[in-house]
Parts: sequence; C-alpha cells; structure tokens
Amino acid sequence: MAHPERDRAAPTARIVTCPCCGGDSIYAPSNAYRPFCSERCKQVDLGAWASEDFRMPAETPPGDAPRGDSYLPH
Repeated sequence: MAHPERDRAAPTARIVTCPCCGGDSIYAPSNAYRPFCSERCKQVDLGAWASEDFRMPAETPPGDAPRGDSYLPH
C-alpha cells in the first residue's frame, strides 16, 4: 500500500552531472558532497578555487566613470 504522506515528504533524488569529473552524481540530502559525486571531486574543485584557477569576472567601469570609492554602478 502506498503512503502518500511519506512519499510527499521524501524528496526525489535527481541525477546531475558532477562539475568536476562529468560523472553522474545524486543530488539529494543523502549525498554530502552534492553537487559533486565524491569527496575527491569536491576537494579538487576547492583546490582549483584556492589556486585561483577559477576567477569571478571583474566588472570594468565605463571609460568616463570616476575611479575609486565614488564609483557606483547605475
């Protein structure tokens, strides 16, 4: 017999692509490393950020904008 209340409370696990290795990863609370598939992939990604292999794009102010603390984007 189905238990609708229990089924509604349990989130469905999704399979996503691991951003590090490209393998399948379970995106659910049961996977402590989500969205990664393993601790290794999570650590590799963290190491890449720490080594500055990844960077956030910097916004360049327009050429006629004042420089320094007075620059506020519109």
